[in-house]
Amino acid sequence: MNQNVGLNGDRTIRTVEDVLSLLDGLFAPEADRWTSGGASWWDGFYADRSKPVPFFVAKPDESLVSYLDRGLISPGRALDIGCGPGRNALRLASLGFEVDAVDLSPAAITWAEERAREAGADVRFHCGDAFALTTAELSGPYDLVYDSGCFHHLPPHRRVSYLALLDRVLAPGGHLALTCFAAGGMGSELPDADFYRASGLQGGLAYTPESLRWIFSDFAEVELRRMRDEPAESALFGEDFLWTALFRRPAARR
Repeated sequence: MNQNVGLNGDRTIRTVEDVLSLLDGLFAPEADRWTSGGASWWDGFYADRSKPVPFFVAKPDESLVSYLDRGLISPGRALDIGCGPGRNALRLASLGFEVDAVDLSPAAITWAEERAREAGADVRFHCGDAFALTTAELSGPYDLVYDSGCFHHLPPHRRVSYLALLDRVLAPGGHLALTCFAAGGMGSELPDADFYRASGLQGGLAYTPESLRWIFSDFAEVELRRMRDEPAESALFGEDFLWTALFRRPAARR
């Protein structure tokens, strides 16, 4: 958040981050869900591991498994943003990826570390804000940035931070794999400006294929589809109210 408050009176904006922090404040206390102060909210969310939350299951996304099975992505360095209890990070590590996994919640990280120990998986877990992690804390550049459920909980202005993170950590030719709320399936379909008028995110933002293609227009689309709905007995996680998208960052010019 803005560190200049109280130092310079009412003149608190000098940088882009100052503007983003001010806009975060319009969503208080909901802003705690995506800023470094959000640990307590998410810790409460993860406190009861027996809750019937779909993504509490120890199953990887069906889309991730599909990308790997079809050779659309291959082992390398991976960053899992908003890793939760680590279900996708563990699958990546089991297949030879060198994995960093980040989440705001200490409770989620503790749960993920327990699962990793039980599985014998080597994952570097980081508790904190992915946007605030320094290069020294990460082992990138990454061949894969994986996001299953973080993006749709960000307010519109934090897409700026999200794209900046990709620009900073994703290797040329690397992939972004994204799972987010699908318009018509789950999430709010309000226009961006209306979230600021309402001072709330209505539980998360829904996206259309066109909006995702526009936001990530600097990337090449590999695949964009609805997630397959997986039955309870499946070894994979899948809910059809989500989009799954795979984008590739252009290779560096010679």
